Amino acid sequence: MKEPRGQELINRYRRNYKIAADAVVTEAMVLTHWDLERRLTRELLTSKPADRWQVFERCYSTLYTELAWLNESVDSRLQSPPNQRYANWLDVIGSSPRRIYEIGSGKAELISWLATLGHDCKATEITRERGGKHAAGAANLAWGVSDGVHLDRFEERESYDIVISNQVVEHLHPDDLIDHFAGVKAILAPGGSYILSTPHAWYGPWDISKVFKRAAPLGMHLQEYTYRELRDALRAAGFADIRAIMKRENEVNSKQRPFATASCRYLRYQCLVELALSRVPRTIFQRRLTKACQAIGFSSDIFLMARQGSARS
Repeated sequence: MKEPRGQELINRYRRNYKIAADAVVTEAMVLTHWDLERRLTRELLTSKPADRWQVFERCYSTLYTELAWLNESVDSRLQSPPNQRYANWLDVIGSSPRRIYEIGSGKAELISWLATLGHDCKATEITRERGGKHAAGAANLAWGVSDGVHLDRFEERESYDIVISNQVVEHLHPDDLIDHFAGVKAILAPGGSYILSTPHAWYGPWDISKVFKRAAPLGMHLQEYTYRELRDALRAAGFADIRAIMKRENEVNSKQRPFATASCRYLRYQCLVELALSRVPRTIFQRRLTKACQAIGFSSDIFLMARQGSARS
């Protein structure tokens, strides 16, 4: 497949990162990003558990320092407001007040919005370079850092009703996935839930590799996952009640407000579609067939809920 260059490359990059039309983007900037992210990815993947947090913090700080336009040139007009973009999250989180902990908050848009609704929230990041400034002075919102994996080293056990992560697990070291889920389970109160969203691997890649038409992620999406892979990892971490979240539109409401439900059956359905598609060789035809399955509800965005057992379980 021919790799894009010139204006085609720049246009693909703008779309992928939602960069404002009046912001300067050159081919050299895109290639700088591509080279830097692949180099940092190699460092992340070869990091050892003992120093992984330090390596991740350094690499992500380097990325956003050297590629300042990723923060400065994003066009907020290309995104819907939080009450529309995150409405499905609110449906499965429930009414306030809930004690909510977010992993990998970034600019803290989701957690800040939940705080405005009366939830008692904490935003976190692995780096001190990002995030804290976005949460400064907000009501009902505290800020902290963690390694994103061993959460019970940073928080009291059984202290949160809800733990959330939005587009985060694909950035974790693959060797840390089960430990990450175990860390979440440790800080969830009895009956609490972990709600996570991550892009489906078979529709990817979703990182900068997409801009260059690569077949697999080579950037800082260290691993993109399927429903079955995440279900199995959650089970290995001790979660028994795992559900997929179905996002739907309420046609009765003139504002077309989405509402979401978490269902074990919906998770089984997603896993069955994956099983059927896995029997097809991984070719261009399989990729096209996967995308065609969106018409029958096979989701390109994995949205899961894993529930902590009750106090009696």
